[in-house]
Amino acid sequence: MVAAMRAGRQVSLLLLLQLRGGVSAPDLAAELGVSVRTIYRDVEQLSEAGVPIYAEAGSGGGIRLVDGYRTRLTGLDSAESEALVLAGWGAVADALGVGSAAAGAERKLFAALPRSAAASAQRMHARLHVDLARWYAPPETLPHLPALARAVWDQRRVRIDYSSWAQRAEREIEPLGLVLKNATWYLAARRGVDFRTYRVGEIVSLTVLEARFEPPGGFDLKAYWESSTRRFERSMSRETAIVRSTPAALPLLERIATGPVRQSKDGDSNVVTLPIESIERAVRDLLALGDAVEVLSPLELRNRVAAAAGATARLYGITPPFDRLRTTQKSG
Repeated sequence: MVAAMRAGRQVSLLLLLQLRGGVSAPDLAAELGVSVRTIYRDVEQLSEAGVPIYAEAGSGGGIRLVDGYRTRLTGLDSAESEALVLAGWGAVADALGVGSAAAGAERKLFAALPRSAAASAQRMHARLHVDLARWYAPPETLPHLPALARAVWDQRRVRIDYSSWAQRAEREIEPLGLVLKNATWYLAARRGVDFRTYRVGEIVSLTVLEARFEPPGGFDLKAYWESSTRRFERSMSRETAIVRSTPAALPLLERIATGPVRQSKDGDSNVVTLPIESIERAVRDLLALGDAVEVLSPLELRNRVAAAAGATARLYGITPPFDRLRTTQKSG
């Protein structure tokens, strides 16, 4: 076990040097979670095994490999070999316009792996399929995604004709990164001094410009996306509704809600407080749940759900009970 851990660590050390060039012993120790003394011991053992590795003194020095040396991709354990398959999701690669290149890279990775690791990775490849299409809907057509992805990789400014729900306008932006969420592609970009998010499917036309740009220092795509998502979710939760619900309807209410829901018991039913985007949207969503949900408040929402339910009943030739009651009261 100790020998296997040491071998895996030394392969990781070699790959880090191969990717980054010279790296200081303290930085390697922090990256690999060991002591500096262990790093130097690994370097010594690798050198004795014939690997052209050396330590260079001075402020610009560090641990280095001889220029031109490349280690073979070995030393992967079973889990690491299987994880390689995830790096080549065919649907994502195809959408970005690099499907054939990704397939070629995957073949080369399999060829470079030891036989046992390659067999493990190929088993996972045969048993995992990613389908990004929504149910009952054709896949979103994204003719500009490959060119946009290339602009992101090459750090080129782009001019887009963008049609959102609010307006259609032409904008010149700096594309910083792409995000795939729930089968929908989004672009994180900088426009002037502001950071914006654009839905790729709403780009009507795209022109990649010759001008390059430097991404802002410290920009982290994952952190930006998580922060902007939280802001969007807060902006969507403008109202709060309280409903009485059957247990079976609880999962559906969680999908309707624009934020976390709160529950309390009321006999055999549940009283649920849920944030909603608007009264108008909530009427449509709650009406679809039929008699599994009763709106308690706000009163405007309760009345509008009742009115919509009555209008639906009358459309099918059914007189709602409250209409019959009104007719009786008038005739009396």
